[in-house]
Amino acid sequence: MPLSPRIALDVAILLPPHISARATELSAALPKGESQGLCLGDDYLPHITLTQQFVRTEDLEAALGHAHAVLIGREALHVAVSGGGRGRSSVWMTIEPTPSLLDLHAALMDALLPFELPQASSAAFIDSEARAQDITWVANYRRESSFGAFAPHVTLGHAANPPAVEPLTFTATTVAACHLGKFCSCRRVLRRWSLGSEA
Repeated sequence: MPLSPRIALDVAILLPPHISARATELSAALPKGESQGLCLGDDYLPHITLTQQFVRTEDLEAALGHAHAVLIGREALHVAVSGGGRGRSSVWMTIEPTPSLLDLHAALMDALLPFELPQASSAAFIDSEARAQDITWVANYRRESSFGAFAPHVTLGHAANPPAVEPLTFTATTVAACHLGKFCSCRRVLRRWSLGSEA
């Protein structure tokens, strides 16, 4: 798939199969009339965002190299889901902001700062499909959603009320660099890393 001169990039934790399946079930159970078209599955991967930014496509490999330096040899993460949550229109599984998760987020934010662009158009997203709020969200991620404002979660979709989400714990072993699509969703995996691996 050819890429535009700029790409909307997300470095995210991909969920283990049983947690991904639960997130997909919760997403599918949300009221259809409120979904706005977002439903988790093969096209919209359940994930926990660690960083988001716009990057020049020509700098993508270098940026992924910086992410690799952070992730190589890093321990697997113990992750806890504490319940459901809601933003302005989206709902999610709330993730406990443990010290190890916060440290990984901060390390990736610092590593990828040299490649961050202040703005891009919808062409930076998969199929050039993005809402104005998607573009704004990625452009403002460092200022409004990172470090002290970092609130880890698994977006399930859109609804007026958050679903009932039972507390869960799991071990996260996969981090991926993803090309974002509409709804700031992880649509295409560009590279994967295995936490706890030396390779």
